Amino acid sequence: MNKFNISNKRLVSHIAKSFEISLGDIKKIIKNFHSEMLKGLSGHKSSLAMIPSFVDMPKGNETGKYIALDLGGTNFRILEVELKAGGRIDVIAEDKFKLEKEIVTGTGRQMFDFIAESIKYFLHVHKMSLSGEIDLGFTFSFPLNQTSIAGGILLFWNKGFSASNVIGKDVVALLNAALKRQGIDNIKIAALVNDTVGTLIAKAYGDSYCDLGVIFGTGTNACYPEKISKIKKARGLKTSTGYMVINTEWGNFNKLNCTSCDTKIDKASSNPGRQRLEKMVSGMYLGEIARTIIIDLVERKILFNGNIPSVFSKPYGFDTKYLSEIESDNSKNLMIVKNLLIRLGIANAGYTDSRLIRNISKIVVMRSAYISAAVMAAVILWMDPKIKRIHTIAIDGSLFEKCLSYQGHIKSVFQKFFKDKADKINFVLAKDGSGKGAAIIAAVASRL
Repeated sequence: MNKFNISNKRLVSHIAKSFEISLGDIKKIIKNFHSEMLKGLSGHKSSLAMIPSFVDMPKGNETGKYIALDLGGTNFRILEVELKAGGRIDVIAEDKFKLEKEIVTGTGRQMFDFIAESIKYFLHVHKMSLSGEIDLGFTFSFPLNQTSIAGGILLFWNKGFSASNVIGKDVVALLNAALKRQGIDNIKIAALVNDTVGTLIAKAYGDSYCDLGVIFGTGTNACYPEKISKIKKARGLKTSTGYMVINTEWGNFNKLNCTSCDTKIDKASSNPGRQRLEKMVSGMYLGEIARTIIIDLVERKILFNGNIPSVFSKPYGFDTKYLSEIESDNSKNLMIVKNLLIRLGIANAGYTDSRLIRNISKIVVMRSAYISAAVMAAVILWMDPKIKRIHTIAIDGSLFEKCLSYQGHIKSVFQKFFKDKADKINFVLAKDGSGKGAAIIAAVASRL
């Protein structure tokens, strides 16, 4: 197929229009987000859990060596971290481990046993003693009801995890039991940390302007320091500053306009009705959104002459990493797109097919970035309605890091929305911040 007819052009234009996020939409998202924040902090039903983390912002003078376990997806890391005065953080040792699908979908005991075995391996390889107490910060980036600095009940799984007998249980107790089964008695889990909280704390350790931590990777979430007086649902909370970091769990925010494509993906997911924002924004789902659109166009014989290439035939077979490569191609001949399609086994894609795939990728990525910018703006305005202060947003995650246009889209939204005050809001890549942050929080917790 070399040319579109009028109806095909209208169809593609309709797709673009349905994914468009206008300035008016952004204002509506911010208003609804604030309403959900207020309800969540008050203990009323809300799509934002607004979970107290029992963590205050760091002072920057914490010191010592700590272990951090960073569990945020099917790859998890174990680190030995040394904190030095003046906000310096040195990673002494680090190993990465993979949780295979059969482990994350098996039993909770099996999963935590594997994690404990990995910790034992780490201690052995890096010649760390099995005697003498070692404080560990445990980053667990799944929705929790945090009950203390070192305790939290799993509310529900996401990111493809479904390990049994974990929901409703204290994950620190489960890990402690697994460590004991491995004969490890000298590790004290000093702090349980959401990855977003870890990212914020790690950056704030050396940057006093940092007051928003965000993850844009496989999943998405954010946290910020809140006045304890505003956390109405939890009485008796105390910190030295009167503030406590709140884990918003914004991936579950549901006041968004969904397309038929979003609805289809949600219904087919393992958690229908949940994590609406995450399913429109995060790296786990963007490739699937694009694939769903592409399949529809193939079935209408607008793409690939009506023949479905194998890479698009299987759910989640079209990885989000391909989107960032495709949508960055602004060349006239679209060679980046064509070469990628060849690598994916599509050797006969013409210019029209390549252009359509490129445009679909741009549409999906841009909507993700615009929604992300809107909810970040909502939290900044909640903390500082007139933008009187400087704000640093610490952002971690492969989507933000590797999708070249993502930062540009966010900047564009900030400039349009905040105008001359946009210069007061800076965002920085806080790579691997969650593990370092867990070590800092462990240091604070052990000192207290």
